Amino acid sequence: MKRLLLCAAALATVTLRAFAGDPDPAQWDKVLAEARGETVYFNAWGGAENVNAYIEWAADEVARRYDVKLVQVKLDDTANAVAKVVAEKAAGRNEGGTVDLIWINGENFASMKRQGLLMSPGWAEKLPNWKYVDVEGKPTIRTDFTIPVEGLESPWGMAKLVFFHDTARTAPETMPTSAKALLEWVRQHPGRFTYPQPPDFTGTSFLKQVLSEVVTDRSALTKPVDEARFAAVTAPLFSYLDALNPVLWRSGRAFPQNYPAMKQLLADGEVDIIFAFNPSEASNAIASGELPDTARSFAFPAGTLANTHFVTIPYNAAAKAGALVVADFLLSPEAQARKQDPKGWGDPTVLAMSKLGAGDRARFAALDLGVATLPPDRLGPALDEPHPSWMERIDEEWKRRYGVEN
Repeated sequence: MKRLLLCAAALATVTLRAFAGDPDPAQWDKVLAEARGETVYFNAWGGAENVNAYIEWAADEVARRYDVKLVQVKLDDTANAVAKVVAEKAAGRNEGGTVDLIWINGENFASMKRQGLLMSPGWAEKLPNWKYVDVEGKPTIRTDFTIPVEGLESPWGMAKLVFFHDTARTAPETMPTSAKALLEWVRQHPGRFTYPQPPDFTGTSFLKQVLSEVVTDRSALTKPVDEARFAAVTAPLFSYLDALNPVLWRSGRAFPQNYPAMKQLLADGEVDIIFAFNPSEASNAIASGELPDTARSFAFPAGTLANTHFVTIPYNAAAKAGALVVADFLLSPEAQARKQDPKGWGDPTVLAMSKLGAGDRARFAALDLGVATLPPDRLGPALDEPHPSWMERIDEEWKRRYGVEN
């Protein structure tokens, strides 16, 4: 017991020492001065060219304005960045870590928060551009997959599940309006729908959407998984998937590896309905030539999953000041407007238009969101994400039941 208490005290001392040395965004001039000349290693998913191009633009801007070098470390899974920080902490590397900034949300944020791997609480809400954030209209900015954020990560963009199709092949009025209707549609059009293979984020999101619609007691999803009840709670989901799997593309014997691969199936005419976690995705894909200009979006009237994605700073980051500068720049009206433009990324803003000056409001108003982007009043209600523990557990059960080697 004495040894355990000593270990706990030592860990607390290390954590407090790290927090005590953290740059304070409330003293922004000092942060800017400390950041000059720093290199920020930004661990971010690298699977989309438009996102990578946006990060390259941001890198050019922070270099020019603040003398901060931003280097994207392209990931295929955010968990890999989390694993790096976990390994560094286990090795006693409590300063000078190799990860400075992470694009994150959901179970990865929950894991880092639980393990004490994040920079001192509250920094995000002290950033100069925080004053523009729409905390009133977008509650997921302060609650990440049911986990309180507590200023441990800075919001970067919004996400909402939308579906799309090619109107040259399928009429808008024939598109399904719910998960149940989607199953019936696929039964009538076998082989014309699929989803990315979990644990791909988009594929798992589809499973969570279905679960949120068919579960008997949705409140169970707001709490950590209870193994004693897991089978009962998820029985409607797996009953749905048992019926869906045989009528999927390739009869459910193969799945696209990720969203870009699924998008290519629509472009090639192999499937008729796909989905993404971005209301502007169809317009963005049209603008980039990845989908025909007849692609259009639709949503389920009763609602689809919605969340916020963030950037966070590990507790042992080597360039904390530089990471703060990057996080603040990504919140700026200029950077947020460029990100929302479908010609670039098309990712919805986290800012409140009412908090912006006239010039910045005009910047957003001038954006052409694209012919395939649904207006907010047609996106349907936002369904809350389940607790992060459901994501991992559902993935495990899906693999046991339907897993394939592509």
